[in-house]
Amino acid sequence: QVQLVESGGGLVQPGGSLRLSCAASRTILGGNIMGWYRQAPGKQRELVAMYTTGGSSRYADSAKGRFTISRDSAKNTMYLQMNSLKPEDTAVYYCYINFRARDYWGQGTQVTVSS
Repeated sequence: QVQLVESGGGLVQPGGSLRLSCAASRTILGGNIMGWYRQAPGKQRELVAMYTTGGSSRYADSAKGRFTISRDSAKNTMYLQMNSLKPEDTAVYYCYINFRARDYWGQGTQVTVSS
């Protein structure tokens, strides 16, 4: 079992930055698929950024050059640094991990980009 808790969302103006955190309840070593998804109202949940089993990072086209995924294994925490935010980035952001062949999701954190 893994519990994931996101934090760091909020209201930010266009062009601003936020850093989301995802704290895991147990040690999550490399080799697991883990990442960030988001879901805007009326839209399907979509991948934002992820780590592959090999440890490489992947980004959605909409996130490339603006968002950075990272993790601190010592703190069992994954991050999503979001810069140059746009109104279309407004969504609930979820962290995700596939651990021992099971999918785990956090409860989500709201990000609103608006002036």
